Parts: sequence; C-alpha cells; structure tokens
Amino acid sequence: MMAPETEDAPSSSIDLYWLPLGAGASIVRFNGRVYEAVLAHHQRRERCALVHAALEVTVPEGRHTIELAPVPDRAGLARGVVNEGPVGSRLLQGLRVFRYELRCWRDGVIPDIAEAVGGSRRLTDEVALAQTVLTMAAATPRLVWGRDEARTGEMWNSNSAISWLLVRSGVPLEAAGFPAGTRAPGWFAGVTVAHRQATETGPLEGSRV
Repeated sequence: MMAPETEDAPSSSIDLYWLPLGAGASIVRFNGRVYEAVLAHHQRRERCALVHAALEVTVPEGRHTIELAPVPDRAGLARGVVNEGPVGSRLLQGLRVFRYELRCWRDGVIPDIAEAVGGSRRLTDEVALAQTVLTMAAATPRLVWGRDEARTGEMWNSNSAISWLLVRSGVPLEAAGFPAGTRAPGWFAGVTVAHRQATETGPLEGSRV
C-alpha cells in the first residue's frame, strides 16, 4: 500500500520488500522448508527462513511493482508482464506451468506485501535510477529458473532477476541486506551476472556499477 503523499514525499523511489517464500502458497512454503533443511544439513549450519524479493518503483508518472512469479494465465498484459522465462528446463517451456513471468506493473499489487519481513527498505530516491530500473526490466536475462546456466554457483530464480535488475541499473544495494535469520537463494547469482555484463559491455550511462 502506498503511503499518502505529502509535500516532503519524494517524487521517485525504489523500495525493496523481502517476502517469506511461499506466502499464501502452502506447497511452495513446504518445498522451500524441505530444500533449506537438506541444504543446511549438508552445509552443517542452522536452518534459515527463505525470502524472495519484490520492488515498488515510483517515478513522477506513477507507481510500478516489479516481481517474478509463475504464469497464472494468458492475461499477462493486464499484469504488466515484460518478460518470461523457462522453469526447470527449456524443453518444457511450451507449457504454462513451466514458465515464469517478470511483471513491471503500473499501479500493480504485490500479493503478499503485508507479510514482508521488516517492511519496506528504501534503496534510493533518485528519479534517474528509478526510471532506469523500469526501462531495464524487459532486458532481464531469461535464464532457466532453478538451474545454474550462468555458472555462478547458485541457481537462477526470482531473487536473481531482482538483484540483476538493481545492479545493472546502478542502484546501490547498501540498504538491501537480508533480514536477520533469513536467506535469499539466487541473490548473488543475479549480482554476479550483472557485474559480468558490466565488465563486458561497460556500465550503463549514469550507473554506479
């Protein structure tokens, strides 16, 4: 929910929300807990709560929500879908259940925003950075969700897409730290791919990458 505007409210902003994995979807939550339990045992560490990232981007022209999610139906334009990619395998992406979508949704909603851990985290108020994020959303890599095609040491997922978008757009991540006791699998995969691209092609104009 947007805060009411005041004379001191910025005309632009990027807010990050850390959402509990599987909020509102019991099967996703269960699978996430099993995955974390197995990995924690293998790595000989304590279990953590898993979270995934979503953004709320405000520019003078309006507010957008950015989130990667499963494809529920064919009405993607109504949700501001700007990109899609395969889940698990490229061979199966012809089936809707094996595709994800990236939404950059004008006046959109983040379904589980009320469950965000620690509320919102303001990353920047700079209008140029906010506009760059909106422009770059459609260019997010269409890597296979749940696979490490980029060989970063982490699987690509929703966190990867968000971290790639922020880093590639030059948004500082100092305020984006994970909430205490949580992990965000895939986050560093996106950061790594974004830095590789910046090295190969150079940073975007005005970027801090």
